[in-house]
Amino acid sequence: MSTEAALQAPPAEQLSSRNFQRLSRFIQDYSGIKMPANKRTMLEGRLRRRMRATRIADVNAYCHYLFEEDGMDAEVIHLIDAVTTNKTEFFREPAHFDFLINKGLPALAAKGKREIKIWSSACSTGAEPYTIAMVMDEFCANQRGIDYSILCTDICTEVLDQAIAGRFSEQMIEPVSMARRQRYVMRAKDSSLNEVRIKPHLRSKLAFARLNLMDDAYPVETGLDIIFCRNILIYFDKATQSKVLTRLCGHLAPGGYLLLGHSESIVGIDLPVTQIANTVFQKR
Repeated sequence: MSTEAALQAPPAEQLSSRNFQRLSRFIQDYSGIKMPANKRTMLEGRLRRRMRATRIADVNAYCHYLFEEDGMDAEVIHLIDAVTTNKTEFFREPAHFDFLINKGLPALAAKGKREIKIWSSACSTGAEPYTIAMVMDEFCANQRGIDYSILCTDICTEVLDQAIAGRFSEQMIEPVSMARRQRYVMRAKDSSLNEVRIKPHLRSKLAFARLNLMDDAYPVETGLDIIFCRNILIYFDKATQSKVLTRLCGHLAPGGYLLLGHSESIVGIDLPVTQIANTVFQKR
């Protein structure tokens, strides 16, 4: 488009207050994610990226399609994919992994655990569960007869696809030590891709599924030894946090560990757990 044509083109219609309120209410009810007024511009920008796929040019027309033309059934997964935040990195909040290596895993082994079952409940693109797998692989290599499995879930299908592939940029794995990179990471044959992939033997220990933490029940086995639920509760209000944490604790074995993000708290929430380290809780 020429500069003159661009100047003459009508501005894109902005998301109306009514439609923002409808969207924010739906997003919070469905996913638990709060969408306050200061997120309005961000929400509109993410919707416009999704609208290219639907070939709907106007953001309010897209909302009409969602709410008045029963388009939500077809769009809900794509809508939630568009609005979720998926910040993650390898060995994020490393104190948690230090706790597992030095205290948590030895304690489980001492109780006679033969398979340590772990759930990464908001796994994003996979950096968290692949970090867990590295730690577990090292631990099990020094413990005869102990194995592990990791369930990885997220509400966003796009990040799950990335996690399943196990491909990451070179920059993403910078927190991983060189020794661990040599054991667990393959570099792309084409160096221009600036990409690595987690080795197959580590990928084989992870199972992936889409799961919405707002659901009333989770199709996940009980008696798990470790549950990671880090840096997702900050997007929920207190009532939602309480419901999610209560359900998660229902899947945790007595003596099992619940790990939250360092900026998250269970203050004011009645749970059957005792805090044993910073944002590490053990089920009673």
